[in-house]
Amino acid sequence: MTDTSPFYVTTAINYPNGKPHIGHAYEGIAADVIARFRRSQGREVRFQTGVDVHGLKMVKTAREKGLEPSEFAAQMTPHFTELCERYRISYDRFISTSEDANHIAAQEIWKRMEASGDLYRDRYEGWYSVRDEAYYAEGELLDGEGGAKLSPQGTPVEWTVEESWFFRLSAYQERLLALYADHPEFIQPDSRRNEVIRFVEGGLNDLSISRTSFDWGVPVPDDPDHVMYVWIDALTNYLSGLGFPDDKDGLVEKFWPANVHLIGKDIVRFHAVYWPAFLLSAGIELPHQVHAHGFILNRGQKESKSLGNVTDPIALADRFGSDAIRYFLMRDVSFGQDGSISDEAIVTRANADLANSFGNLAQRTLSMIHKNLDGKLATEWEPAEADRELQALVQNACGEEMPEAFERFAFSHGLEAWMRAVFACNQYVDEQAPWTLKKTDPERMAAVLSQLFMCIRTLAIAIAPIVPDAAQKLLDQMGIEARNWRDIADQNWYAARAAGAPLGKPEGIFPRLELEATDAGR
Repeated sequence: MTDTSPFYVTTAINYPNGKPHIGHAYEGIAADVIARFRRSQGREVRFQTGVDVHGLKMVKTAREKGLEPSEFAAQMTPHFTELCERYRISYDRFISTSEDANHIAAQEIWKRMEASGDLYRDRYEGWYSVRDEAYYAEGELLDGEGGAKLSPQGTPVEWTVEESWFFRLSAYQERLLALYADHPEFIQPDSRRNEVIRFVEGGLNDLSISRTSFDWGVPVPDDPDHVMYVWIDALTNYLSGLGFPDDKDGLVEKFWPANVHLIGKDIVRFHAVYWPAFLLSAGIELPHQVHAHGFILNRGQKESKSLGNVTDPIALADRFGSDAIRYFLMRDVSFGQDGSISDEAIVTRANADLANSFGNLAQRTLSMIHKNLDGKLATEWEPAEADRELQALVQNACGEEMPEAFERFAFSHGLEAWMRAVFACNQYVDEQAPWTLKKTDPERMAAVLSQLFMCIRTLAIAIAPIVPDAAQKLLDQMGIEARNWRDIADQNWYAARAAGAPLGKPEGIFPRLELEATDAGR
């Protein structure tokens, strides 16, 4: 039975203390593919992303630029909305943690945690990474150059002494371990779940959750000298974006708990340890899953400003088109693992799969229908064995293998199945040779081209969550209104389409990409 329940997917909220990098684009694209896929299944989807503008890191960066944190956030946020627009990231809600609604929601969660007896005031002394906005125990630190201490992420840490509110995280160790044992799907992939389990089994210390050294954040209720630890109001966005706590529009009731928080592997602890503990304390139902993806590397090397190898995702889309980048990232990167990107790899993959294989299949099929059949499809024919085999293969790849893989976020596996169907169609063209049938058996030529038309429709619907612009353009050229994945199995559409308007002269959907001399080695 098809699941038609509402579906809520979120990205990790972006930290706009610099322009977006390729990792921001990757996460947004992956979440968008999930959202489009679920919508195509007929589910009502809520897709949320946004920016987290609070915290000491934002304060320091703003001061370096001679700006107030609010001014700096206002300057940087549009870069992230532009990224979403450029890559067709179809969010339903773009939220900023500075919104009044998020302040109200965070303060409500604070009050509930306090009412549970899980908050107390004390003095914090320990290591803090401004870049990570995270506290680290002595045993987690790495040795840097000159005796410097570094976080597990390799970022500088500083010894901090400050009066603080604390959350009794230590009281939730056993409840968290029970959560991981009873719901192994809560943290994915398995490698991340294992890391979290080892961390929690090692013992949890109470967590400092307020700061007094700056005021850029959400004020602590009834204690205005303190602002909340940035990760409290950052994580709260998943609820405040739905209208928590008032829920005037009924979105919390409809979409919470979230189906999946899509995050980077470097912030698993905040989402899989702190966030569920906060929610348990506040008496709020937990999200179903936290899924951590890997990093996007530049030619196998981690990107950094110091190395000068940071990829600008906007410039990348300007060079190659957003569909090509979306396809490459979902096809070549195994979700949950690190992946590598280069201009040569993008061009090679996009040309091989999209331009040469699927694009050429669609272009020559539609062109032959337009030229040799006056744009008209065959109204009926007796399928040959080759027709039935091709139809079954394409239906299975697009209607069974792809959705099963996408359910598991195994996008590369799903696209491998899709490409096998594309290859089968191209092989069918070569074997049936409609250009020869034009002279020897025109009726069979019409049947072959119409069979291909049916398969191309299926392939276009299936690939639409990955390359939405190109798929839309192709389906429009074909005069196909079907947009949902569930339409793949529908066989009743063909008669109406065959009786409809003739096909016009098609235009190429996937242009071949060229690697300019200036791109080589980028």
